[in-house]
Amino acid sequence: MSAILAALSSDPNLLRCELHRLTWQVVLRPEARSNALGVGSYAQEEVLLRRLAPDREITLDDLGPPHESEAVLFHAGWLPLGLSPEENTQPFRSRHWLFAHQGPLTDFEPLRAPLLSRVPEHLRRQLRGPTDSELLFALFLTRLRELGRTDDPRLEPGVAGRVLRDTVREVEAALVKAGQVRTPPLNLVATNGALLLATRRGDAPLFYTRLEGSAECAHCGVTPETPETHPEVSAHRRRRTVVVASHVTRTQGWVELPQGTTLVVGADLQVQHLPPA
Repeated sequence: MSAILAALSSDPNLLRCELHRLTWQVVLRPEARSNALGVGSYAQEEVLLRRLAPDREITLDDLGPPHESEAVLFHAGWLPLGLSPEENTQPFRSRHWLFAHQGPLTDFEPLRAPLLSRVPEHLRRQLRGPTDSELLFALFLTRLRELGRTDDPRLEPGVAGRVLRDTVREVEAALVKAGQVRTPPLNLVATNGALLLATRRGDAPLFYTRLEGSAECAHCGVTPETPETHPEVSAHRRRRTVVVASHVTRTQGWVELPQGTTLVVGADLQVQHLPPA
C-alpha cells in the first residue's frame, strides 16, 4: 500500500518546522519496496516537484521545501518494472494543483476507456503515463473545468471538496458497471496551495491532525528560555497547520477520517467534513 502525507500551514516560513514536529508520528515508507517517492510544494507562483532517492532512508526533514511554501504533498509508492519514474511518480501536477492517490486500483484496465472518454482532449494530452492515479487526477481536473474553476483563486473549499467527492463517486459507478462489488482504495488528496482536500474510500484508513502554535521549536532552536521579544517566538505561537497522513505510528492526537467522508481545509485552516452524497 502506498503512503501519503500532506500539510497546509498558516505560515509558509514555518512549514519545515511543522513537518519536524511530526517526527516519530508518521511512517513515510510502509513498504520497503517503494521505489517512487515524490514531493510537491509551492514557491510563490511556481509548483515544484522533486523525486526522492528510493535507496536511502527518507525523513520528514527531506520533505520540507527549501523555500517558503504554504503546502506540501508527499507520496511513496511502487512502480512495476517498465514504468518510468520520471513520468509516473506521484504527486502529479497540473497548473496550481497537486494530486495523489493511495492505491492502486485492481483490475483497472476495463475502466480505462470509459473513464478516459470523460476527459477532454487537452487534458488527455497531459497524461504522461498509464497509471490509474494520473487518470483519476484528470477526472478531477475535468470536473473543475466543467465548473470553470480550475484556476480560480476564490474557489470555495466546499465546492472543491464536492468535486473531489464526485470524482470518487464517478469511479465507483464505473466499478459497479464493470461488475466489481468491492470498493478498492480510493483515498485521494489534492491541494492548490490554498486548499487541502482529502477523501477516504475503501479499507485503507486516512488520518488528520491540527497542529496549534507553540513557543518551542526544535527545528529552529526556539526554547522556553528564548526571550518573548524574539520575533520567532511570536511567529511560532501564531502558526497553525493541518496535516493528512495515511500511516501514523499512534492514533493519539490524530482523527481517523470516517469512511466515505471528504476532508476540506480552506486558507483559514478551518476543517470541514463533507458526508457521502
